[in-house]
Amino acid sequence: MPESSAAAPAAPAGLSPAAPAAAELTAEDAKLVVLARGARARIGAVEGAAVRDQDGRTYAAASVSLPSLTITALQLAVASAVAAGATRLEAGAVVTEASTLDGAGHAAVRDLSADAPIHVAAPDGTVLGTVVE
Repeated sequence: MPESSAAAPAAPAGLSPAAPAAAELTAEDAKLVVLARGARARIGAVEGAAVRDQDGRTYAAASVSLPSLTITALQLAVASAVAAGATRLEAGAVVTEASTLDGAGHAAVRDLSADAPIHVAAPDGTVLGTVVE
């Protein structure tokens, strides 16, 4: 089969583009995307997220929107990790239809790690980009 010469789609604002080689996540980071997709699908949430802590433990969550409480999936995943004793995060992933990473979730990850990559993926699991700052 001939190779496709089609250009990769542009990265959403605020994300580093997922080049073909970069789109192939490590096994551990790919697991985060799978967990985030599952959390999102389980309750039909707007977004799902998962994080991995310094010990390799993973935490998945979905966004919550109640009259008295609104929290992003990434904030809830980080909160779950902290509640379980995590002091540092190695990586995170968000599955969403949005084209950017939400500021509150990004800030929550940065509270525990200045350099953990946060992979942003579409609902089908396609990685749209990675936030590293």
